[in-house]
This record gives sequence, structure tokens and C-alpha cells, in this order.
Amino acid sequence: MSEQIPAEHAGEAHPGGTSGNRMNRLRAAVLGANDGIVSEAGLVVGVAGATTDRATLLTAGLAGLVAGAVSMSLGEYVSVSSQRDAERELLAKERRELAEEPEAELEELAELYEQKGLRPETARQVAEELSAVDALGAHAETELHIDPDDLVNPLTAGTASAIAFVLGALLPLLAITLPPTDARVLIAVLVTLLALSLTGWLSAKAGGGSQRRAVARVLIGGGIALAITYAIGNLTGAAVN
Repeated sequence: MSEQIPAEHAGEAHPGGTSGNRMNRLRAAVLGANDGIVSEAGLVVGVAGATTDRATLLTAGLAGLVAGAVSMSLGEYVSVSSQRDAERELLAKERRELAEEPEAELEELAELYEQKGLRPETARQVAEELSAVDALGAHAETELHIDPDDLVNPLTAGTASAIAFVLGALLPLLAITLPPTDARVLIAVLVTLLALSLTGWLSAKAGGGSQRRAVARVLIGGGIALAITYAIGNLTGAAVN
């Protein structure tokens, strides 16, 4: 008698499947937003330390926003493309092994199920039944943790990173250009730290980590970055003047 997956667990996510791709997209989006906030805030606050001219701040900020979004998107695209190439190579290797040594692959699959806690006879039966339906899919999920029908998408990841970077970078850019001159730096710093707190909280929630530690890390890192860039801009502006 074969074991069946209870209906209430049928839709649960498994490693390498759709959930893995969702996590990849979420990771890319959070990383892009965080990078956009920090890099853009560091740039505009640094420039604000040297000049109060709104046009200069806006020009520098827009240039940094565009350059950062392109760089982030390309970096994510290349990274995820390499991951997808590796997944395709693993699947191709598995196909060859299934074609050349089907019995050995069946034994390997049964052993993997035994390692998960199934009895030897049950593991063998599950391996045979799943292999009869989709041998590659069974091996890919259990051995490689890959869903052959849902490989990572570099274009989606790159696009998510670019959009997230732009949205994150817009916050400090608007915060440094819209307020009155004497309040620009303070408002930009406060907006930046608040936005970083949100991205830190989201990343920890998505990854199941400590939200307090994640928020503290990004706040400390962001605060140090802003202080350094503002000091450099202030010293540079004073030296030029």
C-alpha cells in the first residue's frame, strides 16, 4: 500500500520549487531597496555636506540613482544567470545518468528516501512509483533540490533589483531636495534610517532571523555611512571654498 501526501500538505512549498524562486525575487528586491537607500543617501548627504544648491543635489542624486539601478540590475542578472546555468547542467547530468544507469539511479533515489526516514521497502516502492511518473522530477527534487519546470529567472531577478533600487533611492533623493535648506540633511538622515529599519525588518521576516538584530545592523551601518560621507563632503566643500 503506497503512502499518500495528506491533502492539507499538498500545496506546501519545497526547496528548489516555486517557493525558492519567490524567495530569490524577495531577496533581490530587499537587497536592491537596501542598496538604493544606502548608496543614494550616502551620495546626496555627502554632496549636501559640500553644497546646499538644490540643482546640484538633484543632478548628483539622479545620476547616482540611474547608475546604481543599472549596476544592481546587471549584477543580479549575471549572478542568477550563473545559478540557472549550474541548475541546467545538473539536470542535464541527471538525464544522462537516468538514461545510462536507470537501475543504479533508482537505488540511489530509494536510499535518499531511506535517509529521510522511510523504511527500505517503503522507500523502494515510493522511488519506483515516482520514477514511473517522472524520474527526472523525482531525482531533481530529492537529490538536487531543483524544480525542472521552475528554474530561477535572471530577468525577473534583475528587474526586481532595479525597481527596488529606484524605489529605495527615491526616498533619500526626495528627502534631500524637497525640504528647506536648513532641514535637508536632518530630514534625509531620518528618512534614510526609517527606510533602512523597514528593509532590515522585511529581510529578517523573510529569512526567519532576528528582526531586532537585523534592524540594528542596518541602522548602525547606515548611520556610519551617512556620517562618513557627510564629513567628507563637508571637508571637501570647505577646502574648495
